[in-house]
Order: sequence, then C-alpha cells, then structure tokens
Amino acid sequence: GVGGMIPLIIMAILAFPMTFFAHRGLTRFVLSGKTPGDDITEVVEEHFGIGAGKLITLLYFFAIYPILLVYSVAITNTVESFLTHQLAINPPPRAILSLILIVGMMTIVRFGEQMIVKAMSILVFPFVAALMLLALYLIPQWNGAALETLSFDSAASTGNGLWMTLWLAIPVMVFSFNHSPIISSFAVAKRAASGDGAEKTCAKILAFAHIMMVLTVMFFVFSCVLSLTPADLAAAKEQNISILSYLANHFNAPIIAWMAPIIAMIAITKSFLGHYLGAREGFNGMVIKSLRGKGKSIEINKLNKITALFMLVTTWIVATLNPSILGMIETLGGPIIAMILFLMPMYAIQKVPAMRKYSGHISNVFVVIMGLIAISAIFYSLFS
Repeated sequence: GVGGMIPLIIMAILAFPMTFFAHRGLTRFVLSGKTPGDDITEVVEEHFGIGAGKLITLLYFFAIYPILLVYSVAITNTVESFLTHQLAINPPPRAILSLILIVGMMTIVRFGEQMIVKAMSILVFPFVAALMLLALYLIPQWNGAALETLSFDSAASTGNGLWMTLWLAIPVMVFSFNHSPIISSFAVAKRAASGDGAEKTCAKILAFAHIMMVLTVMFFVFSCVLSLTPADLAAAKEQNISILSYLANHFNAPIIAWMAPIIAMIAITKSFLGHYLGAREGFNGMVIKSLRGKGKSIEINKLNKITALFMLVTTWIVATLNPSILGMIETLGGPIIAMILFLMPMYAIQKVPAMRKYSGHISNVFVVIMGLIAISAIFYSLFS
C-alpha cells in the first residue's frame, strides 16, 4: 500500500489469474507423468532425463527447505513473544521451547500425509475467519487518506514510478499466494481418487481455493490500507514490523494485540506443514535418485522416518540458533520457486508430448511473462 492505491488495485486484478494459471500449470505437469503416484521429482526425471531430474530435484529441495527453517524460527519467536507480552509468562529456554513446538508440529507429520492435509484443512477455517473479522473490525477506522493516492503518479512518493512499483510488487504477490510445495502431493492424491478426471477436479478445486484466497487476503489488505495513512504504512515498513503489530500499537487495541500472534501461529503452523510435504518430496527424491544410480533402493516408510528425523533435528537447531543468514538463503530460493512454478510447466507444454494438449492458450503467455517479471524483479532487488 506504500506505493499508492493504483498499484494495489492493479495487483488485486492480477492476483487471481497469476495464482490460478501458474498453480494449475504445475498441477498439470505433475499429472502428466505416466505412472500414477509419481510426484514432481519423478515426473521431472521422466520428462527431462536423469541429469536434469537430479538437478531440478536438488533445486526444488533447496528452494523449499530454507522456508521450512524460516517457519521453525518464526513459530518459536511468535510463541516466545506471546508468552512474554500477552500472557506475562517467562518462556522456557529457547532450545526447549523450539523443541516442544517443532515436535508438536512433527507429531502431525508422523501420522502421515492424510493427517497433514486434514490438519491444514482444519487450520484454514480459523485463519480465514480471524483475517475476515480483523478486516471487518477495521472498517470504522477507514479514512480517505489512502484515496488521495488514487492517481497514476502517486507511486512517485516511494521514489519509484508506477511501473517500477508494480515491477517490484509482483514478486511480493507471487510469494504471498504461492503454495507450490503442496501442489505435487495434491495432484498425486487427486489422481489416485479421480483417475483420468483428476485434471478437471484439480482445476475446479484450485479455482475455488484461489478465489477464496484472493478475496480474503485482498479484502484484508485493502482494509488495512484504508484504515491507515500512507505515512503510517511507510512507518510500518521503516520499523520492519508486521502490519498486525503496527495496527495493535497504532490504535492501542488490545484485541489486535491478542489476535495478531494467534493469527500468526495458525498461519505458520499451516505453512510449515505444507512446506514440509514439499521439502520431504525433494529430500526423498534426492535420496531415491542417488541410490537408484548405484542400483539400490529404500523402502518408502523407512525413508520417510529418516527424512522426518533429519527435518526435526535441523529445524530444531536452526530455531534455537536463529541465524541471521537465513533470510538471505530464503531470498535466494525465490528465483528457483518462480522458475519451477511459472516457467518449467510452460516449457514442458512446448517440449513434452503429454503436455502439448495445453498449448495455444493466451494464459500460457501470461504465466511466462509474469514469471519473467517476477524473476527479474527478484534479481534486481537482490543486487540493487
């Protein structure tokens, strides 16, 4: 919202097609594999060969795994802050607190993929309800200050023109609505349930989910922007705090101070579980491909246990140490996510016979353009 209302309105218009067409493309890519039950790491190898398969699996893992580490740090920080400020309780030592929280989340993982999906589907409802209630709660605070930026030169107030503001905002939109780590598991599950009708089933589910996601998030964003002035938004950015924390302080509203960490905890847990599935796929894929090259194999349940132990130990260590380099590693994973989500399925449509039936649609061109814009803007932000 710092760049004015015009960029925000344009981003709101782009949000659904950008999210839906990209994720539908990745879903179609996973479904295009010959063998039902093959995840993204196997389909990549089938379509692009063993060498490219290993490379993309490695990139896929290192794009998602750091985000899992970030969430392990975030849940520890959020709960620690909640115990200290809202409940006025001295939190246990960080190593113990992070272990309790990560073991708690990993317990859900232990019950298998169906339990993870079930937990995520349960968590999404209180999350959406809390966001909507907060957005509605802010309506009496709406003022006309943000509407004063309703012009095509208002973005100049940020030091950038409209197009520059839009260019740099697109990666933010990509990551705000990105749920590519869950797409492979989603596609495999729906193929097992629906067979040849999986593509249509997946497209329908994605369309409804993305409409709900975009409407919920954008209503919340507009409600926040309309309740604050551009100067307030700039101050929140300068202080490097979440909009929820800023709102709680700005309006001196205890209800927001209580709701903010609860919303954050639900969101982080939900995202941790989703990214765990993607990271596990990547890790398992690397191990399976490495063993296959040596003529060996491993039983999947045994591999899942090894992966779970690796994830538990590494996320716990990182959550305890809270290293500053983590944000940089996460940022470097950004271009990889954009390439896998936006460009790889569109490339496959041109090169893979099983995907060629999806060629010739204007939405494919739109996805490629958005992917290239997102990747170029990420690199610009990294090196500027």
